[in-house]
Amino acid sequence: MTKNLQIDDLNPPTRILMGPGPSNVHPRVLRAMSTPLVGHLDPYFLQIMEETQELLRYTFRTKNEYTIPVSGTGSAAMEAAFANVVEPGDTVLVPTNGYFGKRMESMAMRAGGEIVYVDAPWGEPLQVEEVSRAFEENSPDVFAFVHAETSTGALQHSVEELTSIAHENEAIVIADTVTSLGGVELEVDKWGIDVAYSGAQKCLSCPPGASPLTLNESALEKIEKRETLCRSWYLDLGLLNGYWGDDRTYHHTAPITSIYAIREALRLVNEEGIENRWERHLGLASALKSGVEAMGIEMNSKAEYWLPSLNAIRVPEGVNDINVVKILLQKYNLEIARGLGDLSGKIFRVGCMGHSANAHNISYFMMAFGSALQKEGATIDVKAGLEETYRKLE
Repeated sequence: MTKNLQIDDLNPPTRILMGPGPSNVHPRVLRAMSTPLVGHLDPYFLQIMEETQELLRYTFRTKNEYTIPVSGTGSAAMEAAFANVVEPGDTVLVPTNGYFGKRMESMAMRAGGEIVYVDAPWGEPLQVEEVSRAFEENSPDVFAFVHAETSTGALQHSVEELTSIAHENEAIVIADTVTSLGGVELEVDKWGIDVAYSGAQKCLSCPPGASPLTLNESALEKIEKRETLCRSWYLDLGLLNGYWGDDRTYHHTAPITSIYAIREALRLVNEEGIENRWERHLGLASALKSGVEAMGIEMNSKAEYWLPSLNAIRVPEGVNDINVVKILLQKYNLEIARGLGDLSGKIFRVGCMGHSANAHNISYFMMAFGSALQKEGATIDVKAGLEETYRKLE
């Protein structure tokens, strides 16, 4: 007879999470996750579903009826968007300016789309003129862009102009708002975004597991006119609407605890006020950015499209980024991340998101970051950086 495995109790370290996600979770969200389970068709849970949908509409700034938390991480919401809106033979215009544009390409291709590109360097937004030219040359059915590019620290500006170009050409717009929802200004209805998806673990400060998705009537009309079935049964929005729509009929067993969590996270957004939340993220991230620049270090993105929720900081000359990240985690219990793809080894990615975005964490990061860089031989002015950060935080 084999012996029982000797597995210790869970005892994870308490980290300060300032990478590209997840962010630290608010205690109220953790408490919500420890509340009793009910069935996914229980009358109480049906009420929770309705409240979660209303809170999502508030946070997305939309009146879209079809606004739900998809069962899964942000990539599940992303795949739901592409698997349903894109059908075989559709031409899909995707960006080349970051890692998550490449993921859009992959998902659109798997849905049967024919991929064309709008080009921009990593770390820069798409330009209106380039998007317009891409429409003239390719006549896409779907246009996808990343609002807040997590891999580069760049915020897409001129969104209303981009969506206007798409709609003039009768294309559906899909926006990746994974690192912007609840952290930087986002106006789904006002800006003319047809489909937006996000994740829970970034600016909403909720464990991953239920991911926001919203679609307007134009997107739903395109889905209804599909000539082929969605290639995913699990993420088929027509089937999901039986559960999240008026009927509330069984489709799959919803991640009940994850929906408790995102409902509580969204309650916190609502209590703070979405505009106030945007302002808080901007103010705290500005203190971080100003301090970094006062140290003598460059940001990856220019000021006009700098992304407050994800600060991409250039690795100083001669510094080993792997060692800096390791020092911060092992000595300071602080998590940040290295660059991805084209920016691997060139940037640090520092989140200023949700519950992690507070004055204590910003000042602690600046102290620890300056110390780690100096240990790696960087020629920087830590004192000037700290003084500028403290001045901005006052």
